[in-house]
Amino acid sequence: MEFQVSARKYRPTNFQEVLGQSHVVQTLTNAIDRKRVAHAYVFSGMRGVGKTTVARILAKSLNCEQGPTSHPCGTCPSCVEITRGNSVDVIEIDGASNTGVDDVRELRENVKFAPFHGTYRVYIIDEVHMLSNSAFNALLKTLEEPPSHSVFIFATTEVHKIPATILSRCQHFTFRRISRLEIITQLRHVATQTGVTVEDRSLSALARASEGSMRDALSLLDQAVSFGGERIQHSDLEMLIGSVPDELVRLMIDAILGHQAAQTMSLVGQVVDQGFDVRVYCRELLEQCRNLLVACVVPSRSQVQILLELGDEEVDQAIAQARQLSESYLQGLFAIFSRTEDGLRGSSHPRFLIEAAVVQAALLDPVTMTSTAIEQKAGASPQASLLQAKVLPPVASPPPPTQPAQSQAPAEKPGAPPRQIRSRPNGGATMMFPSTTPPGADKPVSTKASSANSESSKVSPQTIAHPSSSDPPPMTLDWELVVERMINDHPNIGSFLEKGSVVSMTADSIVLGYSKKDSIARWRTDKPENRVLIGQICEEFAGRPIKVQVIEFQDGQTYPPSTGELRAKKKLEQDQDLIENVKAHPLVKQALELFGGTVVSAERTPQNEEVR
Repeated sequence: MEFQVSARKYRPTNFQEVLGQSHVVQTLTNAIDRKRVAHAYVFSGMRGVGKTTVARILAKSLNCEQGPTSHPCGTCPSCVEITRGNSVDVIEIDGASNTGVDDVRELRENVKFAPFHGTYRVYIIDEVHMLSNSAFNALLKTLEEPPSHSVFIFATTEVHKIPATILSRCQHFTFRRISRLEIITQLRHVATQTGVTVEDRSLSALARASEGSMRDALSLLDQAVSFGGERIQHSDLEMLIGSVPDELVRLMIDAILGHQAAQTMSLVGQVVDQGFDVRVYCRELLEQCRNLLVACVVPSRSQVQILLELGDEEVDQAIAQARQLSESYLQGLFAIFSRTEDGLRGSSHPRFLIEAAVVQAALLDPVTMTSTAIEQKAGASPQASLLQAKVLPPVASPPPPTQPAQSQAPAEKPGAPPRQIRSRPNGGATMMFPSTTPPGADKPVSTKASSANSESSKVSPQTIAHPSSSDPPPMTLDWELVVERMINDHPNIGSFLEKGSVVSMTADSIVLGYSKKDSIARWRTDKPENRVLIGQICEEFAGRPIKVQVIEFQDGQTYPPSTGELRAKKKLEQDQDLIENVKAHPLVKQALELFGGTVVSAERTPQNEEVR
C-alpha cells in the first residue's frame, strides 16, 4: 500500500475532530443547523492550523445527502468525492498560480451553473492574497450579488493583503495557533496508532518546534520515525530538529541559580563547539526563565500546566525549582535574556553577548534583588552590566555635610612677570598686552561667591573638626583636585567620577551619590578596583587612608549637584570675571572705542606663548 503522510492520513473529516478552533467550529455548526450559511467566508491564520481542512468539512456538510447538516455522514457519494478531492461541486483553486483577471473571469462564468449533485457549488481559493488587484476587482460584483447556490471560501496566511472591499463582503474567521497540549495529545495518538514509541519530552520538543502548526508537528514526527525507526530516542530527535539539547539548557539554569559564573562560560563554549546556534540557545534559556516565573507566581498546579503547555514531568520539575526562587529574581533573569535576545539579532559577535548575559545572570543576587533594581537594569546592555547585577544593600542616611571652608585664591609672587591675555573683540582684532591685573587676582573669584547658595554648592576643601581629643586629627581634602587628577591620569574613570555628588565627608571616608539616570557611571565608579584607585588618590591629598562609598539617590530625594556641574559653574564664573577684567584694561577700552564691538571671550595664556 502506498505510504501516506500523517498530516493527510489523520486529517479531520468532521467538525468534531478539529482541534484548537472551537470558536470557528461552533459558529459554523450553528450557522448550518439554523440555515444561516453565508455566501462568502475568509479563513485566515498561520500555516497548518486547519483552514483548508475546515473549508472542506464545510463543503461536505453543505453537500451531504443528509444535509445540509453539521454532522456529515462521510459515506455518501458526495462526501466521498469531496474527501478524495474530485467532486465537481467543490472547486479548489490555488490563488498563487491563478492570479490573473482572466482566471477570475472564467470563475465568474462557471459560478452561474447550478450544482450537479449537491445543494451548493463551493469555491475554495487557497492563498487568496496572491490574486492581483484586477482579479480582486473582478470578484467584487460576484461577491456582492452571488447566485444562491454558490459559497466562496477564501483561505490566506496574510489577511492584511486582501482589499477591504473584499473583506467587507465576507465573514472573517481568524484561526488561532494550536496549543502545545493539543499538539502533544494528537502526536501521542498518532504514535500509538502507528506503533511508534516516543518519550513525553520528545513529544514536547516536537510541539515546541512546530510553533503551533499541527501539520508541521506531524511532518516532524514522520521525519523522526524515518530517522530513528519505531523507537525514537530523544537525542536523535534533538539532532534532527536542530534544537539545543535540554541537558545544556538545564545545566545552564542550574549554574546560574548556583551563581557559578565560570561554569556558565564553559557551557557557552560547549554550545558553540557542538555547532548549535547561540540565538536558539538564548531563546531556550528565555523560555525556561519564563516557565520558572509562571511556576513561581501561579499557585495551582493545574493552572501552571495549562500555561506552560508541558508534560507532567517537566511541570513538576519547574514547580520544584521555582519554590526556592523569588519573583523579583526571576524577573531579573528574564530581563537579562530578553535584552540579550534582542541584541543577538543584529550582532556580529553573538557568542560574546551570550557570554556576558550568562555571567550577569550568574552574578545576580537573589537576596537583594528588588523590582527597583530590575528597572534600573532595564536600559543596560549585557556587556556594560556584568558586575552591575550585584545590588548594594540600602545605605544608612549619611550625616549632613559640614560647612565647607572658604578657599582662597593663591596670590602671585611679587617678582613674577605679567601673564599674557588674549581677547577677541567682535571687530576681529587680536591683541597682546601685558596684564595690569593686580597681584592676587590671577584666579579671579566670582562676585556671586558671597551668596549663601553659591558657597554651599562650591566644591572646596572640606575640613572635619572632631571635638574629642581621642579622635583622629582633622582631614582637609580638596575633592575638585581629586577629580581633576583622575580626569588627567585616568580619564576613563574620571569622566564617570565627576557625574557623582559629594554626599558626606568624614575623617576617613567619603560618600558619593549618583542619580538613577547616571546608573552606568555609578556602576563604573563602584567597581572595587576603581574605588581603591580613587581612595589612593584621596590618600595622597589628605595624608591618610580614605574609604570611598558609592550610593544611588532614590526617586524624590533631594541631592546636591554633581562635581561636573559645579566645575562647569565655577569655570563659567571665572570666565565671566576674566572678561570683566579684560574689559577694564586700558588697551582693550581703547581698542573698543577705536574699532567698536564687544569682548565675547577671553582666556589666560602661558608666559611668552606666541598668540595669533
